[in-house]
Amino acid sequence: MTAPVASNLLSWHKIRPAESLFWVLAVAAFFAFPNDLPLGTQVLTMALFVVALDLALGFAGILSLGHALFFGTGAYLAAFISLGGWHEPISGALLAGCAAGLLALALGPLVVFYNGLPQIMVTLLVMLIGYEAANKATWLTGGDDGLGGIELDPLLGIFRWSVYGQTAYLYALVWLFVIFALARRLIASPFGVALQGFRENRNRMLLIGAPVKWHLIRVYAVSGFIAGIAGAVSAQTAKFVSLNSLSLNLSVDVLVMLVLGGVGRLYGALLGATVYTLVHHFAAEWNPYHWMFVIGGLLVFVVRFARGGILGVLEAVYSRVLAQFRARAG
Repeated sequence: MTAPVASNLLSWHKIRPAESLFWVLAVAAFFAFPNDLPLGTQVLTMALFVVALDLALGFAGILSLGHALFFGTGAYLAAFISLGGWHEPISGALLAGCAAGLLALALGPLVVFYNGLPQIMVTLLVMLIGYEAANKATWLTGGDDGLGGIELDPLLGIFRWSVYGQTAYLYALVWLFVIFALARRLIASPFGVALQGFRENRNRMLLIGAPVKWHLIRVYAVSGFIAGIAGAVSAQTAKFVSLNSLSLNLSVDVLVMLVLGGVGRLYGALLGATVYTLVHHFAAEWNPYHWMFVIGGLLVFVVRFARGGILGVLEAVYSRVLAQFRARAG
């Protein structure tokens, strides 16, 4: 492993002041845009989902096109828990996330057995099976009509849920912050460094005796757990679950968000989810029939001119400005 790569793998131990910018802006948005909090909640929920995919794809190199299976599992389980009479939101989300994590753990050996295109097809296949099962089990999932009527107790027994979305926004923001902090700590651990080593050169890691497949199964389960949490938060804040939470469209959307923001960066997941969701929203308002041209153009630009995603461009600009400032100061 070359020195620059090793330095990059170990850089997650450092916390930079600029990392607080996203969280400051997220809190500021709560006060600055009180009428758009439902949209903000959607941004935060999708950011949580993209973080889950980034752990599997960006850091471990697991090519997944079926992560909506875990998102949808978490969403439907959260709905079932609420409809079954348990209305406490935090424990409901944790239970739903654990169910999605166990499903990912069960599927992990099958997924990591393959590499490249076969791995993509396996993840796609299991997601489509889950979608079709939910579509046929109308007595359980509601089919095309979805599931509504999700009711929740006041958050922590104090904060009531309202149509204006204040509690939902803060609830999603806290979940994102906690999960992001844990994911960042995981990446900075020896386990996380090993994962990045698998992504860079799996054969070399095998030669030094690293348990590659077991590590990949574990991170796939963790990724499924986080995706399940994201699905549960989505169901709880929207108080509705549809088949879209298990669809191929959602899996593709979250992959596009990750590519836009920057793969293997975590903060790229936050930035990509924010940009994609906001551009989607405003472009659809501008033209509900051709909004995909805007998304497609943005994606082509990023893939062609910004291989590290939007975050990579921002980092390059920041480095250039900093270098010029130091040159003038020196």
